[in-house]
Amino acid sequence: MYLGIDIGTSSVKAVIVDARGAIVAQASNALTVSRPAPGFSEQDPHSWWRGTINAVRALPAAARLALRAVGLSGQMHGATLLDANDRPLRPAILWNDGRSALECLELERREPAARAITGNIMMPGFTAPKLLWVSRHEPQIFGRTACVLLPKDYVRLKLTGEKVSDMSDAAGTGWLDVGRRDWSDALLAATGLTRVHMPRLVEGTEPSGTVLAAAADELQVPRVVVAGGGGDNAASAVGLGVVSPGQAFLSLGTSGVLFVVTDRFRPNPDRAAHAFCHCLPDRWHQMSVMLSAASALDWVARLTGESDLPRLGEAARQRGLTHHSPLFLPYLSGERTPHNDPHARGVFFGISADTSAADLAGAVLEGVALAFADGLEVLVEKGGSVAEISVTGGGARLPYWGQLLAAALNRPLTYRHGSEVGAALGAARLARLALGGERVEQVCVAPPVERVVQPDATLSALLANRRRHFVRLYQHLKNDFTDFSA
Repeated sequence: MYLGIDIGTSSVKAVIVDARGAIVAQASNALTVSRPAPGFSEQDPHSWWRGTINAVRALPAAARLALRAVGLSGQMHGATLLDANDRPLRPAILWNDGRSALECLELERREPAARAITGNIMMPGFTAPKLLWVSRHEPQIFGRTACVLLPKDYVRLKLTGEKVSDMSDAAGTGWLDVGRRDWSDALLAATGLTRVHMPRLVEGTEPSGTVLAAAADELQVPRVVVAGGGGDNAASAVGLGVVSPGQAFLSLGTSGVLFVVTDRFRPNPDRAAHAFCHCLPDRWHQMSVMLSAASALDWVARLTGESDLPRLGEAARQRGLTHHSPLFLPYLSGERTPHNDPHARGVFFGISADTSAADLAGAVLEGVALAFADGLEVLVEKGGSVAEISVTGGGARLPYWGQLLAAALNRPLTYRHGSEVGAALGAARLARLALGGERVEQVCVAPPVERVVQPDATLSALLANRRRHFVRLYQHLKNDFTDFSA
């Protein structure tokens, strides 16, 4: 048996996989996010460990006792600041926190080669600008910071006593030389840090330590090896069998991600695409990221008072889209690809007296689909190729959303059994690989196909026309967003 633990934003998920690769059991424990000021997003690191204990101990005892290895995945970019005694100095600043926009500009001023080194434009979601913000606004905290860990790596510290990260998660900090797969001394210096403040780096398929006796007692598991693991998207790719160049997946989680494996480092920072290491050796990936995907649907559900998301999606399907339907910019928390605009906000355009709740829901579903089309354009414009696209995330449950996405991307989408536990499943597969003796392609096979959604030609033509209005709408409002948030 192999255990995968995923430290998400809304919950900790744990899954046990057997030697055949089948999911034996799964459990989760909810987490909460604190928003102490507009644009701020924080979480208590202790809650990750408590959530891990609760989720793992909810799994069947017989399966837990048969474990041979543990793998970790988690939300990326979160700045977890520890003192010399490995105690958190403040709540972790999360991936969707937008407070450090000015610090991003300052970091690129201090290190003009930042984009060439990391392959990415510096964004408020990344870890490095968060530390520059802390140094300016909480200098006493910064002065006591002995180590900076990412969320899953804090859980690893509690599990093993080791400060370690993997290449895929480290690539999202803004401190990694992504092409060389090593920390950049220049970028660390730009934030007043050195390698002493950083965890040791391993590949996601390598051992990172062994479960401590105390942690084994708390989790009620054997003292087994813990794999390097991966950031949530890279681990999801492993769970979906997206491991070879050109393979891709689309994630409809809290955020939206379009992820494609590359055979080498292929940056496109000027269009706010991410170029990160994969959690597999000698592989990289490109990624377009939108900050609000399924969370935008949750928001419109609250707005309209409809708590049943499938019913809301079906109402939107029955209402349908026309050239005159309202448009929606899904930038509720700012946006990454392709705009890198923390000031952007959600907008409904074209509302009339006849607009219904179903129209609003349909506009949100379409707006997210059109934003994914923006992201796909960015990923292929530098010569990258995208073959089969698998779908994962909670939003994958809505059939109408799949139809809109396939039409907006003008590509077929593949839905797979068990895709909703992609990151935790990927972590369990990385755990298995950390024991050695097996090839990636043997372990990381794609789950069985549930259905394939083909793009509808008529809907694709309609969405292509509406996307032109969608793109122009943001361009017209871009400066107003900045002025409005000033």
